[in-house]
Amino acid sequence: MIRYHLQKRPLFLDAVANLQHSSGVDAEFNSLDAKVAQFVGLCERLRAENHDLCQQLATAKNDAKRLNERIEGAKVKLESLLARLPD
Repeated sequence: MIRYHLQKRPLFLDAVANLQHSSGVDAEFNSLDAKVAQFVGLCERLRAENHDLCQQLATAKNDAKRLNERIEGAKVKLESLLARLPD
């Protein structure tokens, strides 16, 4: 079996490289923070829209039920009238 011996060498950064790395990380963090804020805003908007749509659906179902009841009532009346017509 071949074993590799890895030397651990300390990483030395000068002050300029350290600042550049820090600003790059800050920029990435700020970008990610903005994306998360957009995502949260989108989720809140979609949740509100979903709530509104659920209310509209409930109203539409109630309207459909009421209209179907009226149609059934009209159907019964029409059948009654047709039954009274002479042959």
